Amino acid sequence: MALCIAAPVLAADEQAMDPVTIIKVGNLIADPGKGASGPATITVVGGKIIDVSDGNTAPSAPEEHVTIIDMSNKTVMPGMIDLHVHLTGDPGGDFWKRATEPTEWGVVVGAKNALLTAKAGFTTVREAGSSQYSAFSLRKGTAQGLIPGPRIIAAGPALAIVGGHGDTTGFTEEINDTLASGYSCTGAVECAEKVRKASRAGSDIIKITATGGVLSQQGRGLEAHFTNSEMEAIADTAHSLGLKVMAHAHGARGIEAAARAGIDTIDHGTFADEPALKAMKANGTALVPTLMAFQGVSEGLGKGVYTPIVENKIRETLGRVGKAVAMAKEMGVPVAFGTDAGVFDHGRNAEEFALMVRHGLTPREAVISATTLAAEVLGMEGQIGRIADGYSADLIAFDGNPLEDVTVLEDIDWVMVRGRIID
Repeated sequence: MALCIAAPVLAADEQAMDPVTIIKVGNLIADPGKGASGPATITVVGGKIIDVSDGNTAPSAPEEHVTIIDMSNKTVMPGMIDLHVHLTGDPGGDFWKRATEPTEWGVVVGAKNALLTAKAGFTTVREAGSSQYSAFSLRKGTAQGLIPGPRIIAAGPALAIVGGHGDTTGFTEEINDTLASGYSCTGAVECAEKVRKASRAGSDIIKITATGGVLSQQGRGLEAHFTNSEMEAIADTAHSLGLKVMAHAHGARGIEAAARAGIDTIDHGTFADEPALKAMKANGTALVPTLMAFQGVSEGLGKGVYTPIVENKIRETLGRVGKAVAMAKEMGVPVAFGTDAGVFDHGRNAEEFALMVRHGLTPREAVISATTLAAEVLGMEGQIGRIADGYSADLIAFDGNPLEDVTVLEDIDWVMVRGRIID
């Protein structure tokens, strides 16, 4: 009996001595949709926010296990969410490197880019396609605090049609076959099988290349790759496993078909027109426009970075970049934040905000797109995207008010991910 009584008391004492972090805030934006609320105090224990109070109420003489962080001259808001990154890659047109670099190298590159991304204020990212286990290794490393970086929602290899964007191309067939990831598929049954394979391997989300792409070596167009039945099989199978589906998609009819099939997000959406956006609206599909991707590739034009085939496709898309954003907003299609970092240098993610505003969003809408809305797209709205009791301690501090000027988010002074400060 004595042991039974002592055990809970001991546990309570140990819990009381857990490290506590108290952040004094100059101007709090707990929920961008509700605006700023002035000075506040945030208390963090065990990686979670346990209290948010008005005013700077931190003790002047804290106990030994309490750390005070003074951000009383800064704005503090939830860490940002980027729904489309490629941590394991850096920009460039050297597609042949796939034949010369081992997949393990992606983890090394990814560790570098994870830190850059977190220091830029992005505390959660959706990794939109990588080699079989590189993003999964990074996911585990950042979750355990072994690698400084954001929370990673990882897709692993993308599902593609044979010979399409996302499949291995550009080499002789023997080399293509050797380098292929094993996730290309033909027919509804095989595509459903590949979704199950991705789920078994550890994917948090299913990524498909629903249409042709800009940076692959095929010269053909940017319309639908998968058939309707293949995309329906992918969406239905993923949803039956509790997984969402993100689709790389440029061409209007491919976007429309993907939305009708039940795909959860359309990433890029370059040539989206009214019928495509109506299908997205009807099926609850969000647009992730990745405007920085086009900014990044345009910076490499005429410099020998890309092959002539790819340069032609880049020029084909540039005249349409951003037009879908204003149309989506007008038609009530959610526009969520994603950049395609890796096509441009990691760490520049926040430059996407100014492009979103240029193409029709208000500053407040742009910030919402990377916080509360992005959290909803991930199905994590009760965990991230706000500063509130019980939420993950994902916080950023900076000067200025992003609800009036989004460019202030390009210069972040302090970052906390899961209660850990990013140095």
